Amino acid sequence: VLTGFMGTGKTTVGRRLAERLRLSFVDTDDLIGLRHGPIPAIFDTLGEPAFRAWDAGVARDLASRNGLVFATGGGLLFDAENARRLGATGRIFCLVADADELHRRITQQAGDAEARPRPMLDDPDPAGRIAELLQARAAAYATFPQVTTSGRDIDAVVDDIIARL
Repeated sequence: VLTGFMGTGKTTVGRRLAERLRLSFVDTDDLIGLRHGPIPAIFDTLGEPAFRAWDAGVARDLASRNGLVFATGGGLLFDAENARRLGATGRIFCLVADADELHRRITQQAGDAEARPRPMLDDPDPAGRIAELLQARAAAYATFPQVTTSGRDIDAVVDDIIARL
């Protein structure tokens, strides 16, 4: 299970990790999008509480499955029950990167037509919002083993995770 802030590489690293371990890969945000519609629309019309409820449902579903590598949305494991459930059936790693690197990655992704919109960064000062969210989430992310992605290529990060398994 890969968690961490948006832009840390959860989906990219997760896909490569699954490939190397010969497992299936699932992105929880993609599942929510398939089941309930685009995430920005969920935030706009129903708000974050509805999204978090669907996050919990996905966590329940995935906790009962084996043979998966999956990337969670950045806040899925803030819920203690989600973390307990997923930690009971798999290893959880938190991908981390510094705020400047995250801002650069997210800004680059924003220009990609296939990139996922980031409703949590719908702010006039995205760099400031990233710093604010990182500070607010630091304690929650610190409860899981940290894997740094700043300045590292995907294979180095995957090798690090595999070595810890």
